[in-house]
Amino acid sequence: MTAGSARSGGRAIRVGLDVGGTKTDAVAIDGSGEILGRVRRPTGWGPDAVVQSIVETTLALAGEAGFGTADIRSVGVGIPGMVDSGSGRVLHAVNLGVESLDIAERAGSVIDAPFAVENDVKAAALGAASLRGDDASMAYLNLGTGVAAGIVAGGRIWRGTHGSAGEVGHISVDPHGRVCGCGQRGCVETLCGGGALARAWGRPGELPVRDIFDAAEAGDPVAAALRADLARGAAAAVRILVLSVDVETVVIGGGLTALGTRLEDDIVRALRADAENSPFMRSLHLDERIELLPIGSPVAALGAALLTAAPAGYPITEKETAAHG
Repeated sequence: MTAGSARSGGRAIRVGLDVGGTKTDAVAIDGSGEILGRVRRPTGWGPDAVVQSIVETTLALAGEAGFGTADIRSVGVGIPGMVDSGSGRVLHAVNLGVESLDIAERAGSVIDAPFAVENDVKAAALGAASLRGDDASMAYLNLGTGVAAGIVAGGRIWRGTHGSAGEVGHISVDPHGRVCGCGQRGCVETLCGGGALARAWGRPGELPVRDIFDAAEAGDPVAAALRADLARGAAAAVRILVLSVDVETVVIGGGLTALGTRLEDDIVRALRADAENSPFMRSLHLDERIELLPIGSPVAALGAALLTAAPAGYPITEKETAAHG
C-alpha cells in the first residue's frame, strides 16, 4: 500500500478542476464528499499548455493531500467554452487559446482515470447544489466578466436540448440598450456583466466594478446609474430563471460576489421594486429566494469532482465508482 493510500484510508478519491483563464483551482474529495485538499496553479495558454496545467495541478493536489495517482477514481474538469460532455471535448475556449481540445483523451492518457468534462458554470451549479445538501431545484447565477447560469434538479445538471439552458446573459431585456458582444442590444450581460460595466465606466482601475460602487456612494451620477444597471440586470436574471424553470433558489456566485452585502442588498431592493406593483411577482418572494456564495468558495472544482463520464452531470455514487473500478 502506498503512503497516499494509507492517508486516504483506502477510499476512492475524486479530483475536480476548475480551469480558468489565469488559474486552475483543484480539489480532492472522498466518497462522502469531504474535501481532502485544495491547490491553485497558473493555467497555461493554448491546448498543450492547458492539458499540462490539468495534469500538473492534479499531481500537485495528490502531493498536497497525500494520495497516489492509483487512488484517483475519477477526474472532472470544469472549463469555459462549449463542451461536449459525452466526448470530453471543449470548443471555443477563447480565454484559454483553445479552439478544439479533447481533454478526456489527452489528459486521460497521462493520468489513468476516467475523465469527465463540463462547462465551468454548469459544474459550479452542481457544486453549489451539493453544498446545499438537498435535492431542491436550484440555479447558479454566475456574475463575473460575463453572465451565465447553470440549472440543477434532482442532483443533475439540466442542459436543455442543445446545451444552452441557463444562458440568461444573452436574453435581451432592453431593445434600446447597449450593444452586446453577441450582437443583440440590451442583453442581461450588458447590464450586470463585469466586462460590460468596465467598458461603460471607461476609467482605469484594477477593480472597475468596485470602483463604480465606491464612486456611486461618493455621489458620482454615472457610477450610480451603472450600479443601478447591475442590480436591475441581476434582478432580471433571477426573475428569468425562476419564471422559466421555477427553481426553488438562485445561488449567486462569480467574481462580483466579492462586493458582498453591497451587491446582495442592491439585488434584493431591485427585486422588491420590480414586484411593488405586481401581486403576482410579490407572490413569488424572489427577494427571499437568492443566496450569495461565500467569497472563494470552490464550487466549480467541487462540482467538477462530482461529474462522471456517462451519463454526464450525475453525481458519482458508490455503485458508479465501483463500476469504474
